[in-house]
Amino acid sequence: MRSIVPSAEVLSRHYALVSSLRAQGFQVRDRAEARAAAGDIHLLAEGELATAPARTVLLGSEGRTLAPFRDGAPARVAFGAADAAVGNGFVRALVGGPDLPTAADPESLALFALAERVARSDITVLINGPTGTGKEVLARAIHMNSARADKPFVAINCAALPETMLEALLFGHQKGAFTGASSGGEGFFRAAHGGTLLLDEIAEMPLNLQAKLLRALQEREVIPIGASTPVSVDVRVIACANRDLQAEVAAGRFRADLYYRLSVFPLATRPLAERREDIPALAATMILRHAGNRTSVPWPTAGALDKLLRHDWPGNVRELENVIQRALLFAAGDTIEAEDIVFDRPAQPVPANDQPVAKATLGNIVQIHEFQAIRETLAECGGSRIETARRLGISERTLRYRLAKAREQGEDITRAAQNRMAQA
Repeated sequence: MRSIVPSAEVLSRHYALVSSLRAQGFQVRDRAEARAAAGDIHLLAEGELATAPARTVLLGSEGRTLAPFRDGAPARVAFGAADAAVGNGFVRALVGGPDLPTAADPESLALFALAERVARSDITVLINGPTGTGKEVLARAIHMNSARADKPFVAINCAALPETMLEALLFGHQKGAFTGASSGGEGFFRAAHGGTLLLDEIAEMPLNLQAKLLRALQEREVIPIGASTPVSVDVRVIACANRDLQAEVAAGRFRADLYYRLSVFPLATRPLAERREDIPALAATMILRHAGNRTSVPWPTAGALDKLLRHDWPGNVRELENVIQRALLFAAGDTIEAEDIVFDRPAQPVPANDQPVAKATLGNIVQIHEFQAIRETLAECGGSRIETARRLGISERTLRYRLAKAREQGEDITRAAQNRMAQA
C-alpha cells in the first residue's frame, strides 16, 4: 500500500485532500512517529523546511503552479480554494502516479474502497458497466492490491479474438492439434498462472466455449486442444461486461451456471455523466499524464472546467481523455481555456444546478464521513463558513452545496423512518 506522510500544517489546511487520499487507499502515516520507508511521499506546506526530502510534494495556497518531480527535486503544487478540485487531482496524480484509479465522487470512492477489500481475497469478480468507464482500470487495481501483484496480469478482449481461435488462445494447444499448429501454445490461462486473467467483453464469448470456461473455473484446470491430460492452473479470473448478463441469460445468449460462477462478487462502474465530481480529478490526472516534458503544466480555467462539467460524455472516460489531449495541443500558455475544449459532437448540455440524486448505496458511507469532517471543522471555526472552507481546501460554494446535501440526506432518512413507522 502506498503511504503519505502529511505535516500538521498540511492536515490543517488540506484536510479534504488528505481524507480523499485515504479514501482512495493511501495509508496516512503520522509524521512524528513515521520512520522513512521506501515509497513514502511527504506532504509539506511550502516554506516548512529549508531542505525537503526528494520524495516530497510542497503545497502552496496561492496562484496556480504545478512542478512535477524532476531530477530528484520535490514536486510543487500551489492553488487557492477556487482551484481545489483540480489542485487536489494534481496532488493525487503526483502521489499515486497518473495510471492509478482516480476518484472524487463519493460513490466512486466507495467503489474503489470496496475493490481494495475484495482484492485481499481470491474470489472471482464480475465488473459490469458501459464501455469506457474504467472497468479494466478497476480490474488492474484489484490485481495490484492483491497477493498476486508480483505475478502476471493478462487482459484479453473476448470480442476482439477470432471465434475459431478463442479456445486455443485461452486454453492452449499441442503441436499438430489443428491445421497450422506447427508448435504448441500455452494459452492465456497458463500465461497468467499465479496471477490474474481479465476476460473483457465476456458476453461475446460463444455458448459452446462458455461450458469449457465454466469447467476451468470450477476445476482450476484446463485441457489444451489436442491433449488428453488436464493441466492445473492457479489463476484469479476477473470478468467484465458492458451488457446486462442477467438479461443475456434470460435471452439464452449466456449460460446461467457460468453467470453465477463469475458473479461471486459483482461490481459496477457508472457512466461519467452520473459522477461529475470525478471530472476535475480525472482531467487533472490526464493533463499530468499527457503533458510530456513541458516545463509548466497548464491548468484548466473555470470556464474550461465548466464546459467539461456541462458535457454529457457519451464516450465516458475515454472521450474525456481524447478531449484533454486535444486541449493540451491547443493550449498556448499556462492555462487551458474554454475554447481549447473541443468535443467530437455538440453536447446535450447539463444545467449548472443539476446534481445527482442521493442513492442508498455504499457512497453514503463516504458521504457520512465527509459530513462528519465538515461538522467538526465548522464547530472548530465557531460556525465561520469562510474559515471552514479555507481549512478544508474547498470553495465556499462547494461548502454550501455539501451542507445542503447533508440536510437533504437527513430529511430523506427522516421520511423513510416515518414511512416505516406508518407501515408498522
